[in-house]
Amino acid sequence: MTLADKIVVLNAGQIEQVGSPLELYEHPRNLFVAGFIGSPKMNFVTGAVAEKRGAATIGVRPEHVATSQTAGEWEGVVSVAEHVGSDTFLYVTVPEIGDVTVRAVGELSLKPGERVFLTPDSSHIHRFDRDGTVIVQ
Repeated sequence: MTLADKIVVLNAGQIEQVGSPLELYEHPRNLFVAGFIGSPKMNFVTGAVAEKRGAATIGVRPEHVATSQTAGEWEGVVSVAEHVGSDTFLYVTVPEIGDVTVRAVGELSLKPGERVFLTPDSSHIHRFDRDGTVIVQ
């Protein structure tokens, strides 16, 4: 993403989306593009949690999930805590959702097996319909 002014995302020879790296990252047209662009990958949530937000699937990037040890929208258990200095990556198992990846700035003192609450930033949630196409706000 850092070397290009414009990216063409292909899926089995079909053009999914064309745009600047930032445009594709912030405004993916579908689930394929949303999952293809970004590292770590976007979290995808289906079922009742997505339906509450009027979508078949919601997507939230790891850096758009806040953590708390006291309260939040989703409760889970840390399965892996990856401390890399400038960031901490948490891999959290949340009932009814599955595994959620969280990228927190700085050092977080959470360890595997500890309970954590997660809250996605509602201004950065991507909503997708049953066909995987983005639902425009």
